[in-house]
Amino acid sequence: MDTILFKLLAFIVAVGTLVAVHEFGHFWVARRLGVKVLRFSIGFGRPLVRWRGRRDDTEYVIAAVPLGGYVKMLDEHEGDVPPQERHRAFNRQSLRVRSAIVVAGPAFNFLFAILAFWVVLVAGEEGVRPLISAVAPQSAAAEAGMRPGDEITAVNDASTPTWSAVLYRLAAASVDDAAISLAVRQADGAAALRRMDGAHLGDLAERNDLLGELGITPDRPAMPAVIGEVLPGEAAAAAGLQPGDRIVAADGTAISAWGDWVDYVQARPGQMLKISIERAGQMLAVDLITAALETADGKVVGRVGAVNRHDASAMERYRVIYRLGPLAAMPVAVHQTWELSGLTLKVIGRILTGQASVRNLSGPITIADTAGRTASVGWVYFLKFMAIVSISLGVLNLLPVPVLDGGHLLYFALEAIKGGPLSEAFLQ
Repeated sequence: MDTILFKLLAFIVAVGTLVAVHEFGHFWVARRLGVKVLRFSIGFGRPLVRWRGRRDDTEYVIAAVPLGGYVKMLDEHEGDVPPQERHRAFNRQSLRVRSAIVVAGPAFNFLFAILAFWVVLVAGEEGVRPLISAVAPQSAAAEAGMRPGDEITAVNDASTPTWSAVLYRLAAASVDDAAISLAVRQADGAAALRRMDGAHLGDLAERNDLLGELGITPDRPAMPAVIGEVLPGEAAAAAGLQPGDRIVAADGTAISAWGDWVDYVQARPGQMLKISIERAGQMLAVDLITAALETADGKVVGRVGAVNRHDASAMERYRVIYRLGPLAAMPVAVHQTWELSGLTLKVIGRILTGQASVRNLSGPITIADTAGRTASVGWVYFLKFMAIVSISLGVLNLLPVPVLDGGHLLYFALEAIKGGPLSEAFLQ
């Protein structure tokens, strides 16, 4: 399912939904406060579908390019307004009403994130326990006292039941450059506290493998190198590999676990591999040419299009499902939204001061790639991804830039200070 078309569809669904949420915020509050809405459009360009509402004659449009949208309100700055309708024009409203309408778009993005996080928390998110297999000598992790067998239970007093939670907490800590406290459960069950210099994290956008650079190797089950599924049209299928085949060796190098096979393939993009497989008790030799796949960070890796056979018993020790009840999940969802909003602002601040790379703000290609990967993993992960992007949209739209909602709010603040409307020359 990890195809360009699938990624494109996931990207369109994500962006289209979040734009609709944002614009619906403007639309809903404007209608409730008595402002006439002329058009509510999702997307730009040629209209694909349009209809008029029975109430108030608003035109609804779904356009060809689903990468934006807008709400057009009755406004004397944009055209003539009949005298009997002037009381419903946006420009005639008080500062409080206009500000509420403008704030509503980002506010609905934050509300969507809260709801999405709540659904994820109630449904339950599956992850991998943050167990450490090895610690590189003289690394940041070694200096902090991390040991093989440690399980990271909290970062800066925030619980980390999964590796995903650990990485998020490290990302949050990276914007402050402060000391990081890592609570761990040692192999013997005893609790311990480790401390790491936050400067070791650096600029996360420049790091392809944060844990590896810190000197941490996550513990993972030794899954046998047995193929469970062969994806049609890819290298493994072209070479004749079948479900149930066990990879024994590649170019004479013994393959003992699926992780070894993945590492071997990824290190050899576009190369011919001579592999030995065991099929139904017989040894076979197969020639396979790996595909070359470019990742979101620009790295080229090998790919064969085969999925390992799931071994539930091997995964049991590592598998974690983090779930909360409906009532307990709501304050956690609100806190996650608040925390991620603050993190986004901190990252923007570091970019503006030159302390972080602009790559920390992912562009459309990275978002499309992430949308496709999270959608292929499952709806819970896709919904969580959408919540994170929705928060980013909400924060970015509140920045005091003229074309954004924050720019309008800045003008309203200046209008309040002046005590009257700003001149047309200033607004232009």
